[in-house]
Amino acid sequence: MSDEPALQSAQQAAQQALQQHGDWPRWQAALDALPEVETGWWIDQGCLVAGEPVDDSKALQDTLMQLLPWRKGPLRLAGVDIRTEWRSDWKWARLADQVCLKDRRVLDVGAGNGYFGWRMLEAGAREVLACDPSVLFAMQHAAICHFTGPCANTLLALPFESLPDDLAPFDVVFSMGVLYHRRDAHAHLQQLRQRLTPEGVLVLETLILAGEQDEVLKPQRYAGMRNVHAVPTWPTLQTWLAESGYREWQCLDQSVTSCEEQQRSPWMPFHSLRESLDESDITRTVEGHPAPRRIVVKAKP
Repeated sequence: MSDEPALQSAQQAAQQALQQHGDWPRWQAALDALPEVETGWWIDQGCLVAGEPVDDSKALQDTLMQLLPWRKGPLRLAGVDIRTEWRSDWKWARLADQVCLKDRRVLDVGAGNGYFGWRMLEAGAREVLACDPSVLFAMQHAAICHFTGPCANTLLALPFESLPDDLAPFDVVFSMGVLYHRRDAHAHLQQLRQRLTPEGVLVLETLILAGEQDEVLKPQRYAGMRNVHAVPTWPTLQTWLAESGYREWQCLDQSVTSCEEQQRSPWMPFHSLRESLDESDITRTVEGHPAPRRIVVKAKP
């Protein structure tokens, strides 16, 4: 990264968080067991392919299974296909042609295992700094990097709010699937804006409520997810953007999440979207709310 001195303390804090987690020894043992292969990576029809295939794919699959659940992908690591919970490539396809990343410095907030970072590099980004507070996702990122080899996609196991204040600003900031988990949506939007260069671009992806009126759903629990604090309509979200200091914005996409885009698999064997919808009416969640609809917005400060 271009501002390594500012990142050193953050990386140390992230490493401490990793090693203090109760599952860290098991996850680290899985990383230590990964076979040495010829590294490299490319994107094949949305799938991140990394590393030359190994002879014993069953042993590698068993090792990678120690890092369940795998949520963002799809991935193919040394010949082992990982069918992640999310078809993250579908989400990327909705915005890829509408956001310029060539030679851009990018921040990816709530990055999960960093899948989108490789899509950003493929699209021409100069470097990507990603952050996510999940220790497991950081271990998955390390496993992926074992097969990709060194690349400019750095992930810190830290909350967005814990990033150093003196990081150089970013040309593009992504916040995908984060806003509705924040108690104060305005504060999150303002903090994202503060990380941008004066000509920078925010790419925001979040849950949205259908409707043309100012309205906010405050469910707390939504489609089985905890800590969902606010789901606005598009008019309300535009008000939030204006109040948070953005001067222009554009809706790139709105779509209802399907059970093909988000589903259980052997790599994510727990409850997913289908189990979170009403059995008799999949247009409603188990809590009685409208089924998940997501919006992608591009905004400028």
